[in-house]
Amino acid sequence: MRSRVPLVAQQVNPLSTLLDAELHIAGSAILWREIIGNGFGLAAAVGGMRRRVWAWPVGIAGNALLFTVFVGGVFNTPQQLNMAGQAGRQLMFIAVSVFGWWQWYRNARLDTGLEHRGVVPRWATRRERVLLVAAMLLGTVAFAQLFAWIGSYGPWAEAWIFTGSVLATYGMARGLAEFWLIWIAVDVVGVPLLLKAGYYPSATLYLIYAGFVAWGFAVWVRTMRTESTTTDTQQAVTVSGHTATG
Repeated sequence: MRSRVPLVAQQVNPLSTLLDAELHIAGSAILWREIIGNGFGLAAAVGGMRRRVWAWPVGIAGNALLFTVFVGGVFNTPQQLNMAGQAGRQLMFIAVSVFGWWQWYRNARLDTGLEHRGVVPRWATRRERVLLVAAMLLGTVAFAQLFAWIGSYGPWAEAWIFTGSVLATYGMARGLAEFWLIWIAVDVVGVPLLLKAGYYPSATLYLIYAGFVAWGFAVWVRTMRTESTTTDTQQAVTVSGHTATG
C-alpha cells in the first residue's frame, strides 16, 4: 500500500498580503498600500473641502497605511528608506485628526441645518497668522535637527513638510481658511523630495493635491462670502423690523 503524505494547507495572512502586494510599472515596484493609503488621503481631502465629519476617520485609515510605507527599513519597502519626517507625519495626522474629528462631530451635532457641516470656515486673525508663520519657521529648524540626528532622508525638506502638515491639519480642525495655503507650501517641497526618493504614487498625489487645494481654497472663500452676505442680510432685516415696530 502506498502511504499518503498529508497536505499542509498554506495559511494566508490578509495583513501580510496587503503589506507585501506590489504593482510593477516600467520596471519599478510600487506598493499597493502606498496607492491605497494615498487614495484614502485624497478622499479625506474631498471630505474636508465639503466640511464633512467622515473626512477625519477616512484620513486616519490612510495615515495608518502610509506610516508602514515610510519606515521602509522596518516594513521592507522597495525603497528601503526610513523617512522619519514622513512617517512621523502620519502619526501626527492620526493624533491631530482625533482632535479634528471630535471638533467637527460636535459642531455638526449643534448645526440645526440639513447639511450638518463640521465647521464654519473663517479667516485667521492677524495674531493667528503671525503665530502660524513663526511656528512654521521655528518648527522647521527644530525638526530638521531632530530628523538629521535620526538619520532621516532629506531632513530639512522633511522638517518643512512635517511642520506644515501639523499646522495645516490644526488649521483645518479650527476652520481657518489659510490651512489650504499651508498645504500648497508643503506640496511645493514634497513633490521633488518624494520623486527623488522613489515614492511615485505619493509624489503624484502631491501634484493632484496642489490643484485640488487651490480648488478647496476657492470653495471655502466662496462659502465665507456667501455666509457673510447671508448674515448681513439677516441683520439688515432684523434692524429694519425693529425700526418698523418702533
